Amino acid sequence: MGEESFFQNVYEVARLIPEGRVTTYGAIANYLGIKRSARVVGWAMNGAVAIQDIPAHRVVNRIGVLTGKNHFITPTRMQELLEKEGIKVKDDQILNFDQVFWNPTIELGFD
Repeated sequence: MGEESFFQNVYEVARLIPEGRVTTYGAIANYLGIKRSARVVGWAMNGAVAIQDIPAHRVVNRIGVLTGKNHFITPTRMQELLEKEGIKVKDDQILNFDQVFWNPTIELGFD
């Protein structure tokens, strides 16, 4: 799988994240069958910020920290978008992360 098709696969999963929910770079990598490639998913998501139909703000690190926030138009934009969807964030970390976490492997029935 080339980089371009891999990125497209990452973007397709990101598009499925429901409003008001978040997932992680690692959860997307696991769903795509490349469990140890969370960093590559993060790299793909850095570029997704500029693509309007990809909710890049819904992808965070494994403990709910907004590690991608600096790739948005302002450092607070990621948090603003999440809060608009009802997700509570404090000090760049999602509160009640386990309650809003969306696992594509389980949610999409491939577990």
